[in-house]
Amino acid sequence: MKNKNTIIENAKQTILIESKVIANLVNFLNEDFENAVNFIHHSNGRVIVTGIGKSANIATKIVATLNSTGTPAIFMHAADAIHGDLGIIQKNDVVVCISKSGNTPEIKVLVPLIKNYGNKVIAITGNPESFLGINANFTLNSFVEREACPNNLAPTSSTTAQLVIGDALAICLLELNNFSSKDFAKYHPGGALGKKLYLRVSDLIINNELPQVAPTTEIKDVIIEISKKRLGTTAVIENNKIVGIITDGDLRRMLSVSPDISKIVAKDIMSKNPKTIQAEAMAIEALETMENNKISQILVEDNSVYVGVVHLHDLLKEGIF
Repeated sequence: MKNKNTIIENAKQTILIESKVIANLVNFLNEDFENAVNFIHHSNGRVIVTGIGKSANIATKIVATLNSTGTPAIFMHAADAIHGDLGIIQKNDVVVCISKSGNTPEIKVLVPLIKNYGNKVIAITGNPESFLGINANFTLNSFVEREACPNNLAPTSSTTAQLVIGDALAICLLELNNFSSKDFAKYHPGGALGKKLYLRVSDLIINNELPQVAPTTEIKDVIIEISKKRLGTTAVIENNKIVGIITDGDLRRMLSVSPDISKIVAKDIMSKNPKTIQAEAMAIEALETMENNKISQILVEDNSVYVGVVHLHDLLKEGIF
């Protein structure tokens, strides 16, 4: 059984080999890369990404990245393509073929068929002098000196290089398309990531109570209001404006220093000029404000009108925090 140090060293070696491979890819960027990006950007069709073996696995990830960043893409397995799936390719589509060697039998059959249909082929290959490299309209070099595998056999460095080239394509297209965080939210509505991009403060306060007292409200009624509304706080309102906030912490501090609370009213213990946020602000902004000010609740306004409270628990429940 190999000891811990050997395992760690093997892991480090793998990461170092692959990191060098990725760094070296910048030396292969040329006019073909630029022209390929521009061609996709100006085309009216989709990007069809194909490959076989491990390259097919990489192709599916590139498709996912393209779709999520605003470039419509579809995966087509190279073996299935020559057995009926060529119908996936439509007139204006661009086909990205991925192959380390560029000389696999399936690729040799597939590329001429694609070009006969009039579609452009973009090659991602570690061998620009291969059949695929020579016959593609644009060739993107993903050459690696060696695999991370100690036997230099298992696709490791080569598939990492393919993946990075695909990411570079996607990001360049994202920039050309002026793809914004709002656009990103359209394609990622689910999960915490999507919520950070589209969830607003107004969405968080819909089901919350609206705790409020006047500056002259007696302390026992303040306690009742905070307990009843179950948000750990209450706004202090005067002339329909927020003038202060009282939290559970304010009540505890009051009780620790004031043995007689019978004459205390809200304005005596409230914090003036509390932090507020607009109802239409993003939920992530509410979280940032709470973190920066070390608070767990924030009062919400809509055109200077008090409309609710966002509690840290609301953000936790939505997976924002």
